[in-house]
Amino acid sequence: MNLMTAGRAKRAASLIRTGEIVELGQTLSEAMPFFGTRRFDVHLKQTFMNPQANRRGSNEELVVTEIGQVGTQLDMFPHQTIGDETYNCVKVPGIMARGGFTEMGVDTVGTIFTRGILLDIAALKGVPVLEDSYEITVADLEQAQQRQNIRIEEGDAVLFHTGWGTLWARDNARYVRSCPGIGVAAAEYVIQRNPILMGADNWPVECAPSKTMPQASLPVHQIALVVNGVHLLENMKLDQLAVRRPGEFALMVQPLKVKGGTGSTVAPSALF
Repeated sequence: MNLMTAGRAKRAASLIRTGEIVELGQTLSEAMPFFGTRRFDVHLKQTFMNPQANRRGSNEELVVTEIGQVGTQLDMFPHQTIGDETYNCVKVPGIMARGGFTEMGVDTVGTIFTRGILLDIAALKGVPVLEDSYEITVADLEQAQQRQNIRIEEGDAVLFHTGWGTLWARDNARYVRSCPGIGVAAAEYVIQRNPILMGADNWPVECAPSKTMPQASLPVHQIALVVNGVHLLENMKLDQLAVRRPGEFALMVQPLKVKGGTGSTVAPSALF
C-alpha cells in the first residue's frame, strides 16, 4: 500500500469519463461456495414496535460468518505464512493476540483507488470458461496485453478473467474442487511490475492445484502475500466487466476496518 499515493488516486480519477460503474463483488449469501469450516448464516431479527404514535418498527439481522474470508475478499499479509513467518520475516507468534493480529491487520490497508486492468485470458483462448486447473502462463499474459493493447504498470490492480466465476452458487462443488488461474511464473512476472494487488474470478487467484509445484499448497499465496507484500483479491465477479472489454479503468476497493483481521469481504467497483 506504499504505492497507493495521491498521484495514483488522481490518475485513477482521470479515467472516470462517463460515470459508469460495474460492480465486481459477489453477493453474500448462504448459497455461496465455502472452504473448510467457513460459513455465512443470516438470522433475521424482527426487533420491536416502538411505542410512539407513528408505529415505527425495526428489523435487523444477526450474521454469523468468518467475515475476512468469505465471498469476494481481500487477503492481508498475515493470512498466509511460510512456516511461522509472515511478510517481512515477521514471526507470527509474536504478533498474534486473542483479538487479532497486532501488526499488519486489514484495518491498516485503507481505501484502494488505483488504475485497474483486466487481462481476459478466457477470451484470449476463445472460450467462456478456462478448463479446470488451466495454468495461466507468462506467454498468456503477454499475448493478452498485446491483444488488448494495454500494459501492466507499477501500482496497478491486475485482474484476470478466467470465466470461473460463472460457477458461483451454481456448481459450488466444482468451483472449490480446483480452478484455472495464474501459475508461479505468471505471478512472478506480474509482481516484478510492482502491482498493488492481483485479483481473479476464482477462489485463490492462482491455479489450483499448482501445475508448476504440484507438491506445494497454493504457492502463489506465499509468493504474493508473504514474500512480496502484494494483496490478493479473490472470488470476484468479472463477467460483466469482461463483456465490456475494458482497457484501463479506476478500481475502488474499501476493506472493512476489522482490527487485526487477516482479510475482509469487499464489494469492489470498476469506474469508467
